[in-house]
Amino acid sequence: MVIGFSIALIVFSLLLLMLVLMHKGKGGGLSDMFGGGMQSSVGGSSVAERNLDRITVVVGLAWFACIVTLGLVMKYQN
Repeated sequence: MVIGFSIALIVFSLLLLMLVLMHKGKGGGLSDMFGGGMQSSVGGSSVAERNLDRITVVVGLAWFACIVTLGLVMKYQN
């Protein structure tokens, strides 16, 4: 059981990393210092960006649930 949740945690971690990196920068951060803030935002976010936000939140919640479950399983494994 621990091995299954450990594998799921690795998969969710990599997926979350990929999803976060797919988001476009909002500006005002470190990316502005290196020329990343040259783009102007025209209007609100697109449908694809909103869907990417939703998927990222769902994967983040699954990642968190996997960590909590793995911690509980390891605690009560004895």
